Amino acid sequence: MSAPVYAHEAPTAAERVKDALAVAFVALLLGIPMIGLTTVDQGGSLVVATRWSWLAAFAAACFVGRLVLRFSLDTLTRRRTARQRAAGAKTVKIAGASRLVSTIGWVAVAFSLLLPIVFSDNRYVVDTATTVLIYVMLGWGLNVVVGLAGLLDLGHVAFYAVGAYAYALLSTQFGWGFWTALPVAALISAAFGVVLGWPSLRLRGDYLAIVTLGFGEIIRVVLNNWTSLSGGPNGVTSIPRPTFFGLAFKPPGDTPTFAGFFGLDFSPGHRIVFLYYVILVLCLLTNVFVTRLRKLPVGRAWEAVREDEIACKALGMNVTNVKLSAFVLGAMLGGVAGVFFAARQGFISPESFTFNESAIILAIVVLGGMGSQLGVVLASLVLVLLPELGRDFAEYRMLLFGTAMILIMIWRPGGILSKREPTLRHVKDGGRA
Repeated sequence: MSAPVYAHEAPTAAERVKDALAVAFVALLLGIPMIGLTTVDQGGSLVVATRWSWLAAFAAACFVGRLVLRFSLDTLTRRRTARQRAAGAKTVKIAGASRLVSTIGWVAVAFSLLLPIVFSDNRYVVDTATTVLIYVMLGWGLNVVVGLAGLLDLGHVAFYAVGAYAYALLSTQFGWGFWTALPVAALISAAFGVVLGWPSLRLRGDYLAIVTLGFGEIIRVVLNNWTSLSGGPNGVTSIPRPTFFGLAFKPPGDTPTFAGFFGLDFSPGHRIVFLYYVILVLCLLTNVFVTRLRKLPVGRAWEAVREDEIACKALGMNVTNVKLSAFVLGAMLGGVAGVFFAARQGFISPESFTFNESAIILAIVVLGGMGSQLGVVLASLVLVLLPELGRDFAEYRMLLFGTAMILIMIWRPGGILSKREPTLRHVKDGGRA
């Protein structure tokens, strides 16, 4: 006789404390170079100073936060299990993650909308948040390929580069605006996804990873050497920035400007805030789009292929086409992120699209929890903010970055949010599977 579907054995208080102590210990190790040590100028030379009180407070906050989070999750799980048992439903729809995770997501959206207002006088914070959102969008694109379809892609940066260069060339050579070039550049990136995916998606595992890695390097080498098209190592300069319905973010002049139209004093911060909201809107649309696709037959086909490709073939599914659809969608989303990157920077070169970028994007998906949308956001925050916090130790940033990744994988081998609820759960009469 099978066990009840909703059986949940709550952890004891000792287990919660042990888990919270482990989290605090990891936070303590990570916080030593980031928080416990700092450099100060003494007589013209840099001296390492300690901030042990800050480090202790950080570890204590992590301990208490983990304890509260674990208790809240266990409580919500017990309540949901009790409600489902009492209802005796045969089919229970679960809209996504748990209610707590959903609440965290809505709070994050609200905070994201208010961030430029709260930090209106701090350009660095808004710029850093914009960078985080770029990696969130790249992570969501690769999450479709790796997390949902189960394809190991090491060349996602190629589509990022294709989108960036497509916009750069369309805008500088043909005078296209940002909003006109955005869908065209996305389609061009999707076309490159078809070119790579159609012959290579018959491969699996390490072989597919090698092919995608090679494709990423081919794109970089071509951009570096095709000087007449891409500008070679010098890249493409003077890329137009997005405008607000034709209103440029420039000092008042002969052409209509944002500040002049709304009667504001010109400030370079207007463009920074506008770019932040542009990538935020693109990310929100991407999240809604991917979330809806997961509930459609194509999304369920991706997850079925990920779980057992041989069984899908036995059922008559065209596995190659299913994988190709995920690959093309991921390429398109990577191209959209590339368009925004080029528009934000105003200059691009092949050095911005190295294998290191692909590794970071893949690390975001894996560390966040493959298939988890919110996990990608949390991992992007970790992997973008950690190097920023470690600028005082620039020579050791990659060492700290690798150490943090190893510790996170030891602590949470399935990713930060490794638990994914199924879209549909079937329960027989009597509450048993």
